[in-house]
Order: sequence, then structure tokens, then C-alpha cells
Amino acid sequence: MNNNVCNWAVPAGDPKTLCQSCRLTRVIPNLDQPEYKEAWFKLEIAKRRLVYTLMYLKLPLMNRVEDPKRGLAFEFLADSDIVSQTQNEKPAPVFTGHNNGVITINIAEADDAEREKRRQQMHEPYRTLLGHFRHEVGHYYWDRLVKDSEFLDPFRKLFGDERLDYAQSLKNYYAQGAPADWQQQFVSTYASSHPWEDWAETWAHYLHIVDTLETAAACGLSLRPFRKDEPTLKKAPEPGPNRNESFGTMVDNWFPLTYMMNNLNRGLGLPDGYPFVLSFAVIDKLHFIHDMIAKCIQQPLQQNNTP
Repeated sequence: MNNNVCNWAVPAGDPKTLCQSCRLTRVIPNLDQPEYKEAWFKLEIAKRRLVYTLMYLKLPLMNRVEDPKRGLAFEFLADSDIVSQTQNEKPAPVFTGHNNGVITINIAEADDAEREKRRQQMHEPYRTLLGHFRHEVGHYYWDRLVKDSEFLDPFRKLFGDERLDYAQSLKNYYAQGAPADWQQQFVSTYASSHPWEDWAETWAHYLHIVDTLETAAACGLSLRPFRKDEPTLKKAPEPGPNRNESFGTMVDNWFPLTYMMNNLNRGLGLPDGYPFVLSFAVIDKLHFIHDMIAKCIQQPLQQNNTP
């Protein structure tokens, strides 16, 4: 991609001029606004991080040119790009979200001060550009991997029935908030709003874990020996999507790593880098995602992967 926004390469013999990540972006910010180029730069950094993890997990990843019906696309928009026909032609707000394979990100999220303001307004412990990408792509993969598939019934047993009125569920959530005991069942307060949001929040968290562990391993980080009082997942190991890694091993590695990350941050006077508590219910949901990805890799997608 031009404007020095991308640092990925394209094979010399590839007729395409854009890398796999850039081919997923179909709308960029208006570069007539100087500050929008920096926002675009930050958005593409987060997207490449997401794309790398999706490739690492060997998930289906095609753009809208390669697969017009089921491909993935990203649109980066500012509020000023959308004109409301019902508000005297004033700019309408751009909502970050997913719709039938198209993920829209409001470029205001690339402004650190604005994102922090929104985080505080929403009473969230964690809000990042990369988190937005991971959450929204979770909705995409629900449509690709879960909807009308063998995974739908198991999904409903763990996450709930997605046929609940989505708009009404969100309205209730914003009016009443999360239940008092939300941490017993959900990875975040927003996950309690509707099964679709529970899935997307849990999916995003799974990508957090996979990426961070893979990065730690690539950097040569090793935590040895394990302390006797470290929490472990007392479940039989199952094959994972990569390196035959079991889910139990993944979680057993994750707990001490987050302990280290948080304490390093505290030593620098910073907030915890990992402000989450994983209940057994959340771990079960993460395990479901782990096993589902492994099965999708081992067996070609059928109904949801056909035109």
C-alpha cells in the first residue's frame, strides 16, 4: 500500500500489487485531512496484527474480490464521511461494527485521547484498536464457522440462544448494565448483553491469548520453574490448532504470563496490562473456540464455506 502505511511485502511473481492485509481494506480515511493519515497508519498496524494471527491459526481469510459473498472487508471512516438525511445534512456518527463480512471502524478510535475518553465513559477496563478488530472479526467468524453448522447447538449451550432479540438485549444492557455476578459467566460486562456479543468478546480474548503467547515464545521468553501455587487447568489435554498444543497447556502458560505482565506494569507505575479474571465458565467458552478452530483446520468447511 502506498503512503508508507504498510511494511508487508508481496512475492516478486505475484501479479497483485497489494499484500494480503492491504487487499482486505476497501475504504480508507480521507487523506485530504492530514491527521487522518496517522489514524490510517495506526489502523493498518492493528489490522496486520489481526491478520497475522488469523493466518497463524489457519482460519479462512479471503477478501471481497476473491469471495464476493463470504469474503472479509474493512472500511475506515470518520463521522464527517457520513451525511445524515434526517439531521439537516449534518454528519452522522460512524458506528464500529460488523455487517455481513464488512467491518467498519470509526477512525476516532485511532486517537488515543478519544479512545481513552470513550473507555471511561463506557466503564471499560480495556479498550484498544486491536481489541476492536478482534471483536468485530469474531462476529464475522460466527457467521462463517458457527451459523447453521454442527457447532451451533454446542454454542447455544455455552453462550445462550442467539435468537434473542438483539436490539432489545442491547437496550436492556445499556439501561440496566451487567448483572452483579457477571464475572462468574462472562469475560467482560459487554459480553453479558447478548450471546453474539459474548461470543465476540470471548473470541477476541482467545486471539489475545494466542497472539501474546506466540509473541512471548518468539522472543524466547520462558518462565521456569512453575511455582507450586500456580493455578492450573485440571482437564485432559486436547490437540490444539498449532504445534499439537493442548488447551490445558495454553491456559497453564497464560496464567503465569499475565501475572508477570501485570507486575512488570506495576513496577513501571502503569495500570495492569491484563485487567481480566477468567472464571471456569469463561475458560469453557475459550476451550470451545479452541476446539472448534482445530476441527475446522482438520476438516474442510462444508456448508458455511460453500458459495
